[in-house]
Amino acid sequence: MTSQTDSNGKAFATWFHRELTKRGYDLSKVGGGRAKFAATAGVSASTVGRLLRGEMTADVRILGQVATALGYPVGDVLVRAGVLSADELQAARTPDRERPMTPEEAAAELGIVDPIDRDAFAAMVIAMQQRNQDRQ
Repeated sequence: MTSQTDSNGKAFATWFHRELTKRGYDLSKVGGGRAKFAATAGVSASTVGRLLRGEMTADVRILGQVATALGYPVGDVLVRAGVLSADELQAARTPDRERPMTPEEAAAELGIVDPIDRDAFAAMVIAMQQRNQDRQ
């Protein structure tokens, strides 16, 4: 009998392999793709290997680095890895009606993961908010 964790690991490994391959990473033993992606993501090549074998999917920090390197929202990758359910992610994404979303939260929700892009997005939103306040 396969545990839920094992099936999540295998499903994640299949998805991860497909994502790396479509981005041009050569995952053959001599292709160097694992090491190249590892350097991009800031993880070890052995960690990439374990993820590709479905042996390790619950480390949120590493999954966050993988998500950033692939350009996916972290929450989506956590669902793929079985760390969160889709319902849990949706509940976390449901806006808090007592306060407006911050520019940083909006950037995360939109999947803007590059720190420079996030800062530029936040600065633009803040400038637009100030401009609207000045008009009032």
